[in-house]
Amino acid sequence: MSGVRTGLHVCRGNWSRQEDVLLTGDYHALLPAFEAMRVQQFVLEYATPRAGELSIVGEALKDRELGLGCVNPRTDEAEDPASIVARAEEALQFYRPDQIWLNPDCGFGCFASRCVNEEAHAVAKLRSMTTAAAILRERHGS
Repeated sequence: MSGVRTGLHVCRGNWSRQEDVLLTGDYHALLPAFEAMRVQQFVLEYATPRAGELSIVGEALKDRELGLGCVNPRTDEAEDPASIVARAEEALQFYRPDQIWLNPDCGFGCFASRCVNEEAHAVAKLRSMTTAAAILRERHGS
């Protein structure tokens, strides 16, 4: 299957808007499993401090792609594109520009027929990601 990409998406919880009840901790305990997986991309949540330092994954998995969670789907206010750019540039310490994909943390899906956020907020967050991606392409290519 030429051209098929494989990946793993790790969700730390999208059942509440209260950050203090969602899963916390860095990805260090998962690294042995991640390293053994034959996937090209890890989609990980990094929009909140709950995920720990980006260097933990960056140092261990720099031969893979990173779907960098850079917006929090559980908050109303759209992230500033500059903060998304800063987070992506932190990832550039470990990854080439063509290895980084900007993503929301765990998507904007619904849980038990209850959406995590309103459509207008999701759209504003996606616009911030799009603006940040344009800035990053201008600065770093790809």
